[in-house]
Amino acid sequence: MLSAGIVGLPNVGKSTLFNAVTRTRKAQAANYPFCTIDPNVGVVTVPDARLEVLAKISHTKKVVPAAIEFVDIAGLVKGASAGEGLGNQFLSHIREVTAIVQVVRCFEDDDIHHVSGSVDPVRDIEVINTELVLADYAALTKRLERLNKAIRVGDKVAKAEAAVIEKLLPHLNEGRPALTLELSEEEKRVVKEFFLLTNKPTIFACNVSEADLATVSKLVQDGAGAEVQTLPAAIHVQAVQKYAAAHFATGAVVISAQIESELVDLPEAEAQEYLTGLGVASSGVGSLIRAVYHLLGLRTYLTTGEQETRAWTIRSGDKAPAAAGVIHSDFERGFIAAEITAYDDLVALGSFAKAREAGKLRIEGKEYVVQDGDVVEFRFNV
Repeated sequence: MLSAGIVGLPNVGKSTLFNAVTRTRKAQAANYPFCTIDPNVGVVTVPDARLEVLAKISHTKKVVPAAIEFVDIAGLVKGASAGEGLGNQFLSHIREVTAIVQVVRCFEDDDIHHVSGSVDPVRDIEVINTELVLADYAALTKRLERLNKAIRVGDKVAKAEAAVIEKLLPHLNEGRPALTLELSEEEKRVVKEFFLLTNKPTIFACNVSEADLATVSKLVQDGAGAEVQTLPAAIHVQAVQKYAAAHFATGAVVISAQIESELVDLPEAEAQEYLTGLGVASSGVGSLIRAVYHLLGLRTYLTTGEQETRAWTIRSGDKAPAAAGVIHSDFERGFIAAEITAYDDLVALGSFAKAREAGKLRIEGKEYVVQDGDVVEFRFNV
């Protein structure tokens, strides 16, 4: 299962967010650095309102959502790439995850210690990015030294790897993550073999206070307004959004880890009532989980019937036989065709029979690229 590592400086709300995302109390959350030492791991279901709608159409007895794994990783401090704090452990744990959720503190609270003494989320991001870049630079420099020995005896693979590293080193030296370097598809395949920390897709989670969540969420949704100039949390969030877009080509999600942690033990209806009372339409954690799912390059197709309605996870760009293989290897091996109905068409028409009558149910072959939200039934023969 693909995983996303929750990272950030100490005391920014990582463990609190992990508990909220996984709806557990597995991670210790306390007001001191290095509260987390060993990573906590939890499997998280991906919110998908389409499943309940399909379940009603099919009179389904069971609903099974998609799932991904989240990992709560120890806080990083300046100098981690040289072993400061829990640096070596921190970096090794990041290397094992597929994507990064970087939590940045966008709330003011004198009672919660900040390792740098003040709240400045862009500075915090740069601290972490610098340590990851330094670690990658050092690893590639050592690798290049080894490759040069192989090149001298005519190793073509070593020569190709060295050429990519020589492109990466100046880019990293400018403080930019490897992921943002323009490379050919073949060069990208080479880079994957380096297991670089800064080559992992990243998204930012702006952690705001309970009091600021509703206002900040609205300001972010509606765009900058006069109130942005007077609300520190909104200023912080907009700064993170601009930095994330410019330096990582990615986005940022607004959450309040403290609010979400309070919802962990509440039934869904009570949790929604609580959010409504705060002036918040939906859970920031739900948005974050969905964003991470797509960040990992994952998409969902759906199956539904009387026994079960299920979300199946595939990679973006997967063709029909590969998608069938997610259910069972026999489906891929004996693939004949896929019956496809777009989710929106099926819901609008109300049944498979009406979708078929309207010409909205189609037969696709081996070259069809399955789309997110396709409702699928496979034909196969083994």
